[in-house]
Amino acid sequence: MPDVELPFSRHEYAVRLARVRAAMEAAGVDVLVAADPSNMSWLTGYDGWSFYTPQAVVVGPDGEPWWWGRRMDANGARRTVYLDESRILDYSDDHVMNPERHAFGQLGGLLCDLGLGGGRVGVELDNYYYSAAAHQHLVAALPDATVVDATGLVNWQRGVKSEQELVYMRRAARIVERMHDRVRELIEPGVRKCDLVGAIYDTAMRGTDEFGGDYAAFVPMLPTGADASAPHLTWDDKPFEAGAGTFFEIAGAHRRYQLPLCRSVYLGSPPAAMIEAEKALLEGLEAGLDAARAGNRACDVANALYGTMERCGIHKEGRCGYPIGISYPPDWGERTISFRPSDESILEPGMTFHFMPGLWMDDWGLEITESLVIRDDGPAEPLADYPRELFVKP
Repeated sequence: MPDVELPFSRHEYAVRLARVRAAMEAAGVDVLVAADPSNMSWLTGYDGWSFYTPQAVVVGPDGEPWWWGRRMDANGARRTVYLDESRILDYSDDHVMNPERHAFGQLGGLLCDLGLGGGRVGVELDNYYYSAAAHQHLVAALPDATVVDATGLVNWQRGVKSEQELVYMRRAARIVERMHDRVRELIEPGVRKCDLVGAIYDTAMRGTDEFGGDYAAFVPMLPTGADASAPHLTWDDKPFEAGAGTFFEIAGAHRRYQLPLCRSVYLGSPPAAMIEAEKALLEGLEAGLDAARAGNRACDVANALYGTMERCGIHKEGRCGYPIGISYPPDWGERTISFRPSDESILEPGMTFHFMPGLWMDDWGLEITESLVIRDDGPAEPLADYPRELFVKP
């Protein structure tokens, strides 16, 4: 095996692979093509900003997986994966952004050469990184195979975190705490948003004296005033103004493990409606955290939050949380369980979630959230230790 510094033990990667193969067998999948970079990293250790071109990890019925990607990125695989050299496959650069040939057509040929060109081949159909063109070319290159949807097959195996994964997430929590400290220190009327975002990134990348930070899978979200009625606006070069609130949806990241944490800041005296909403939100958060117990369902968390807020006169629907862990842009969620009234997934010890009950009203918004881990017993544990309130800065 190559002498590569890995974020996890080879035993842990072997356990992950065994779980994926068991899920493949249950789903009737003979060969899995996982193009999601989070799944690729979780399965093999691969870590590179190469997901803008075709790449995948291929899991067959036995042996190590194969890493497959652009030839210039193969050395990146050799530097980051635990796989033997023979399990690193590549394609030439004339397959990149070329309308006359596609890399996934080449992958189909490789699978045939490896004796994996028949049976049921699973692909991640509903995934950011697997395009319609990729699917067309792979299917065309595998005439003897049945290509089936295996979206989420690997993602569901990632739900319960190992002790080492939780170490990385707790480190990310320490980083995001520092990021919010920096926000509260610097924000004031006249400060340009872009300058504050620069300070957020500086803090995020520097991490702590013991460990550094990584890039988050989302950019910072920090809309102000009426813009905060929309949940996914980023920033501009305008200065903050008195008499408006801003929510900060940001995350610390370490070894690609994400720890989102949202807090809100008001410059001046917040209106009564926002103060009342804060009280309802905090009460709902407490109820949801108490319901987030091993053996309970995802819907129990949502119902605890929504029931509390309804009693306070605030109606909210949809989902209010999702699982988190290792992730690459453009999303820090695992895309499996949702905290919403219709999701009856059972919560298990070691699962990690961003409990995210944001309020986006007609002309203002408020976000106070927690990232949590399901304990063996008792209510969920917030992974970050940060005051849970609407911060007011005169």
